[in-house]
Amino acid sequence: MLDFTSALYLGLRHPSWSLRPWAQFTTGVPAALAPPPSAREIAQTLAALQGCELGSFGTSTLHLFWDLFGILADQRVAIYVDAGAYPIARWGVERAAARGVPVQSFAHHDAGALCRQLRRGASSHLRPLVVADGFCPGCGRSVPLAAYLDCARAFGGRLILDDTQALGIFGHSPGSDAPYGRGGGGMLPWSRVGGPDVLVVSSLAKAFGVPMALLSGSRAAVEDFESKSETRMHCSPPSEATVHAAEHALAVNRTHSDALRWRLAGLVARFRRRAAQAGLRFTGGLFPVQTMAPSPLIDAVNLYERLLQRGVRAVLHHAREGAGARLSFLLTARHLPREIDLAVGALAEALHQGQSRIAAGGERQ
Repeated sequence: MLDFTSALYLGLRHPSWSLRPWAQFTTGVPAALAPPPSAREIAQTLAALQGCELGSFGTSTLHLFWDLFGILADQRVAIYVDAGAYPIARWGVERAAARGVPVQSFAHHDAGALCRQLRRGASSHLRPLVVADGFCPGCGRSVPLAAYLDCARAFGGRLILDDTQALGIFGHSPGSDAPYGRGGGGMLPWSRVGGPDVLVVSSLAKAFGVPMALLSGSRAAVEDFESKSETRMHCSPPSEATVHAAEHALAVNRTHSDALRWRLAGLVARFRRRAAQAGLRFTGGLFPVQTMAPSPLIDAVNLYERLLQRGVRAVLHHAREGAGARLSFLLTARHLPREIDLAVGALAEALHQGQSRIAAGGERQ
């Protein structure tokens, strides 16, 4: 079975033999009292990679967003959410909304719409918090980060970024020899912006392959978060093994990841080239999540099943209100060129089979 469902974009796996050993899996002590040994140093290194002063680990982005918006709800703020923001950040926003914080949504990647809403809300004298994803796999575009930050700053606001998809993929100094940029620090170095009014929440579970998350920002903001965090007191911190996996991911990132990103970009380009030759359209640009462009002639559910019959597993996004199901292929640096060719060939064959059945009066595809 050819598998195109993994979001481990750089192919990092961290087998136990590759990690620094640990004496015990967890200390049994909440992070508020004693973070796992070496966690602070590793979080600091990751934050610096993103262009931030300080970082703090959490078990997941859900833990971090839940805490962050619970803390911010005690301030005089209003929240403005990009319509394309990932659900986990929204769950944190919902916590703030339940505590009476006004929340508005604005059109996806539309800085003009954001500025207009901020201007209308200025009379409330509430500090605006702008919430967005650094990169949207759905449309294959990065957030207009500088424009969002300019809008937020014009009204004394703050930008809160979910950079899960971009961390480990995008970085500084993109060019023809480094399509994703270098270093893997995510959207802040890619966009060459930053500052004390930016907070970044990122899972390491995608490109870096480590199931935990990081909050990064100014020293003052991160220390304030840690002093008020509820999950740091009431939930277990990341395990020693997970922290050591993050340490290993950083080591690989220093020595090999630019080469891995180069390989990944070549595989994505090959996939898009082969798909175009077969008359297939995909969104996603050069990002390793490639989604079939919507078409009323494509039944994604039936197509997914026919691909499985041909030994190819993709990701089926179930239909949302007002939209049909869609099919995505997630590429990693571990895929082989021949696997790309086989997958696109199987997809073209499955689509041709469906179109033949339409012509014969059979199932719709």
